[in-house]
Amino acid sequence: MDNQFILLSAIAATFVVAGLVKGVTGMGLPTVAMGVLGALISPLAAASLLIVPSFVTNVWQLAAGPNVGTVLRRFWPMMLAILIGTVGASSLLAEGNTAVTTGALGAALVVYAGFTLFARQLRVPAGVEPWLSPVVGLVTGIVTGGTGVFVIPAVPYLQSLGLEKDELVQALGLSFTVSTIALAAGLALRGAYDPGNLWISALALIPALIGMWAGQAARNRISPPTFRRWFLLALLILGMEMLLRPFV
Repeated sequence: MDNQFILLSAIAATFVVAGLVKGVTGMGLPTVAMGVLGALISPLAAASLLIVPSFVTNVWQLAAGPNVGTVLRRFWPMMLAILIGTVGASSLLAEGNTAVTTGALGAALVVYAGFTLFARQLRVPAGVEPWLSPVVGLVTGIVTGGTGVFVIPAVPYLQSLGLEKDELVQALGLSFTVSTIALAAGLALRGAYDPGNLWISALALIPALIGMWAGQAARNRISPPTFRRWFLLALLILGMEMLLRPFV
């Protein structure tokens, strides 16, 4: 009982922190939740717990702005590719090889945090977007299906398109929402999604929303770029630990 209470407390604390990050920076809840929970439990179990908080918070983010229709029309090929890639690759996560999926999750966190911290901002020419968006979507889906992390390479790609702030926020919300639905569908199709985890996932929404509220309240009192830099450094260290764990 004591161990179960400690684990549930750790899960709740993780979603508070993940919500806090999203409240301050506008993104990061799935990445933080997968990164921390993936170090405590199997990535498959972590992905199952992520479904409800990720879905609700990202639908909220998508619906909050004025450009939902525009974003949908522009990025539907990318979203379709994310759906196909995630469902197809979810067998990697569903197989439950914890050593492999933990290492893959660590690698995804290292790539994302390292790229965001140290790479120069990319700019994608408008002429290549029609064919590049589905390619990026498919790769994002494969990474999502194998690790439960939604951000590589979708986030750097969307940031490279020169979108207005509201459009970028909604495009990210759309990408994360589709990824969440596709991951849940892929795991369910392979019988890897435990219905019992749905209730825990729904309960995890409460600390996630508390964290988001606190992050939004603190946004004007702290520097979001500084906060984001420390958040990415923490992800980089966590990812390196997960990646190197089998060798130490």
